[in-house]
Order: sequence, then C-alpha cells, then structure tokens
Amino acid sequence: MNHPRTSRPHLRTVSITGVGSCVPDRVLSNADLERLVETSDEWITTRTGIRERRIAGDGQATSDLATEAARRALADAGVRAEDVDLIIVATVTPDMPFPSTACLVQHRLGATRAAAFDIEAACSGFVYALDIASHFVASHTYDVVLVIGAEKMSSVVDWTDRNTCVLFGDGAGAAVLQNRPSAHGLLTTCLGSDGGKASLLELPAGGSACPATAETVAARRHYLRMDGKETFKNAVNAMVTAANHALGRCGIGIERIQCIIPHQANQRILTAVAERLGARPEQVFSNVEKYGNTSAASVGIALDEAVKSGRIRRGDLVLLVVFGAGLTWGAAVIEW
Repeated sequence: MNHPRTSRPHLRTVSITGVGSCVPDRVLSNADLERLVETSDEWITTRTGIRERRIAGDGQATSDLATEAARRALADAGVRAEDVDLIIVATVTPDMPFPSTACLVQHRLGATRAAAFDIEAACSGFVYALDIASHFVASHTYDVVLVIGAEKMSSVVDWTDRNTCVLFGDGAGAAVLQNRPSAHGLLTTCLGSDGGKASLLELPAGGSACPATAETVAARRHYLRMDGKETFKNAVNAMVTAANHALGRCGIGIERIQCIIPHQANQRILTAVAERLGARPEQVFSNVEKYGNTSAASVGIALDEAVKSGRIRRGDLVLLVVFGAGLTWGAAVIEW
C-alpha cells in the first residue's frame, strides 16, 4: 500500500522576542522573619545572601502573578494575546490540581486561539518549558509560544521551619518565543533528572500517594521539606555538568558568555557554580538578595531584569542554568 508523502519543513530558529515579570508588592525582610522564627538577619544573609523576598497578598494566586508577567512579556514582544498559539506554565504551586494554571491564564489574557498546559519540574521548570516550547516553534507547529514560570511558594512553605522558610518567595517570569529569521536565538538546551534522589526536596502529602487527611495536615506533611546539605551538593554538581554540556554542544567556552543566569537558590550556590565553571564574577547575574528562591519563576524574573537593565544586549551569548526537585536540572545557551 502506498502512503502519501508529506514534506518535512526545515527547522526554524527560535528566539525570545519579549520578556516580562511580576512580583508581589509585599516585602518580607529578614528583620520581619526574626519576629516569626528563631533566626537573624546576619544568619540568613551569611548563609544564603537573601535579604528580603516578596510574598503574595491575600487572594493573590499563582495565576494572578503569571497573567501579569505574561501581559508584560507580550507587550515587550509587541504581540497581541489573540495571536498566541500555546501557553506553557511551569509551576509547583498551581492554583489547584486541575484545571491547569495555564488554562486560567489563557482565559484572563484573552488568548482565545491558544492551547494551554502546565509542566512541573520544580525550580528547573522555566528551562524545561523553554525546551518544550522551542520544538513547537522550530517545527513550524506554532508561531507564538508563551512560556511562564510562576510560583506562590509562600503557600507551601512551613513558616515554623527556620531552615526553609527564609529561602523562598513568590513571583512570575515570562518569555515569548518566536522565529526571528535574522538571529540564531536558542542555540541549545540540555535537561536531566534523577528520581532516585526525589526525597531530598519534596512536598510529601496531597497527591495520590498520600491524600489529604486530618492526620497529614496535623503532621504538616503538606509543606515543603528539604535536606539542605545534600540538595546544595547535588545542585552545584548538576548545574556545572549541565552548563558544560550545553556549552560543549555549542562549541563555546565559558569566557564567551556575556551573562550567566543561574537559578537563584542562594548566593553560595551561585558562587560555587561560577567558580567551578571558571566564570568571572561579573559574568553572573544575581537578584537573589531581593527575591529569594522563587522556584520556576527564578530564571524568568532574573532574565527580565537583566534585559531591562541593559545587562543583556542584542547579540550577547546568555547561559541559563537551573536545578530543582525531582531531582531535575538543565541549561540553555541563547544568542540574544
């Protein structure tokens, strides 16, 4: 039986044509945390580099932050919401288990022709979503894809656990992906995971393995739990490996990267990763002192700030490198 032949179009380049971010107005400083748990500004700053973080207000959900970041990214790209083909939201703090946060954002934006779905790769989510989105654009499946990393980490942080509550904040970062014929755009992405170490960073209850009961709530199993020392070690190793893999694919040395944007987990991790990569301090962009760890939103917020401040300019080579629960990790090299 003869089958009809279909022509396979050449893959297109994929560029980020617009970025945007949104953080809540409320600032929670280290001094504020001193009144909540047994800690100090000096202890937090010395160990994490974090001085303050943003906390969503009452009634403000992940979708609210995501929608505003998306609006700003679309405006930056000069794209109308009704021209968006696909929306991908990376989050571990969706408004609810279903429907997806992406569908809620799609409706609020008025992106009437867009498909929408969420992905969950924790702090690696933004780069995971970039990778997925790039294939849709490169293959001519869609022309405009909106990627959003958004989190309300304050809703899953145990505010009685001084080891974790000081680390996290809320926010959202977004990017518009399109083909820009005159640019190389996203040069490569590489992703990785190790489910054998899933217990290092988890939210134990609330899913099908451990549904919510009065007992799980009383045991505080619906809050984030982390083995800090092991997470730190694995984060540095994985981020360095991912970055080197991505650079190797492109045939680029770290010295050619104008801006390195690591996941903003804490300053010690950022410093350790930069040193292991052989990067100069001035190559690394950091805003962790202002926002703390915003999980999937982290790299998106930092990318927006780096672009808007002039830290990244057209033609620059940019390295994104991330690590999160799962364990998951990834890196992306972009010609801006």
